[in-house]
Amino acid sequence: MKPYLYLSLMPESLVASHLAPAEFGAYLATGNQKRARGQALFFKLTDAYAEQFLKAKSLAPTLERPEGTSRRSDYLAVYRVLEQTPLEALESLHLTTHDGRVLDLKPGAFKVDPGPRFHLYQEFCPVTPRVVSELNPQEFAATITDTTKDVSMPAIVFAELKLNRLGDDPEAAGVDNLPYPNIEHLRDCLRELRSKPGKQTKTVIRYLHQDVLFRTLLGGFFVGKTGGGFLHFPMPSREDLESIYYPWWRSAQSSFVD
Repeated sequence: MKPYLYLSLMPESLVASHLAPAEFGAYLATGNQKRARGQALFFKLTDAYAEQFLKAKSLAPTLERPEGTSRRSDYLAVYRVLEQTPLEALESLHLTTHDGRVLDLKPGAFKVDPGPRFHLYQEFCPVTPRVVSELNPQEFAATITDTTKDVSMPAIVFAELKLNRLGDDPEAAGVDNLPYPNIEHLRDCLRELRSKPGKQTKTVIRYLHQDVLFRTLLGGFFVGKTGGGFLHFPMPSREDLESIYYPWWRSAQSSFVD
């Protein structure tokens, strides 16, 4: 039995497993004995890339143990995995809730939204700050992976989060439904962008320290690589989340941490 190859984002690692994506996500989230609880984000890599990778590493193509049993997880790399994985190998992205429900996202076309003025981005790999920016997702990815700049990364995975009315006006009222900690600090970061022409980004928090804000996702997830590489993994519509994907959506909201 040939294994699947996964690029996990939390933490960054390359993992081989005989479990299919839904089973692998449940295993990461709840563990073998169903006693653990934790979210997971991971890419399934293409079968062609998996076969090529295992062959290049002189690993058995089935990865079965000598006694013939399958493997739930076999960690093959834990360092600079994202930057070494070609974009064309990223077949699908899987979002796993704390109780092991998995939503599958496929790459899709990216369309620039003409508004709002400001964006809120949560980075997931290889670093995890949350930042506000005047750049749209494609521009943000290109800027972060531009090696001519003093600070850059060879690759990045991030998602856009909702700002609602703050996306146009840092002084906007009626934003109590935004579940982010310290809204006034978020306002201050947006004010700084507004008051300093030429400043494109501002860090809001330095690292992710709570569960993924699934219900605040806006548009989906993005992958950028040096040289202009860019992928968009769009989220389903709210209508589809509340119907087709309702079990995942209900779990995503119940696992939300304020």
